[in-house]
Amino acid sequence: MEGGEKPELIVNGKRLDGRDFGELRSLKIEAEVLKNADGSAYVEWGNNKIIAAVYGPKEALPKHISDPDRAIIKCRYSMAPFSSLEEHGRTGPNRRATEISKVTKEVFENVILLDRFPGSEIDIFIEVLQSDGGTRAAGITAAAVALVNAGIPMSDVPYAVSAGKVGDKIILDLNKIEDNYSDADIPIAISPRTGNVLLLQMDGSLTKEEFKQAFNMAKEAGKTISELQKSALVDPYRKLAEKYKV
Repeated sequence: MEGGEKPELIVNGKRLDGRDFGELRSLKIEAEVLKNADGSAYVEWGNNKIIAAVYGPKEALPKHISDPDRAIIKCRYSMAPFSSLEEHGRTGPNRRATEISKVTKEVFENVILLDRFPGSEIDIFIEVLQSDGGTRAAGITAAAVALVNAGIPMSDVPYAVSAGKVGDKIILDLNKIEDNYSDADIPIAISPRTGNVLLLQMDGSLTKEEFKQAFNMAKEAGKTISELQKSALVDPYRKLAEKYKV
């Protein structure tokens, strides 16, 4: 905006993209999209396009990083140089990508049954092909599907989504312009079976009541996200059954 002017994000009771305050962007999830990965998933979430790939369990290399009692997880989140105007021409990891890789790794350390694979490693790659806000949440959601597709045993299939605040309104699933100019942004990852919070970060400030509203909004949206994850995981088998008329 000219002179650093903050744009108006809510006009006539609607967000700029026409959504209601508690409405998710369009979400499409597809599993088993990469032939050479052990598991993979593709997510289109609004204007985000993200692919996740999983390799392993396999021998942990180099040997000194291995744990004789459990598997280790390696996670790399990265944005393609063409994924957004901000990332255009940029190559290699940056502080943001390193931080998102770390918190994503920690999410899955809490749900993967690591003690089943001592001395091994599981590699998770999340590549953002096109970004429009909320990529860490979309990446976690995609990676969860890719892990199940790879046959990695987990206690649950987590999902992630963001909530936030614009003026005095609590909103769900912030896009890029909302992320940039909101008063608060909260990425949340949840284990749906237990309700355990696996990731909770906040940029900005909220009152206790506002936080409760944002959190409940994210949990409610999680029902939709979880159903789409399950449908994506079943779909490759459904297609096989149709192909062979089982």
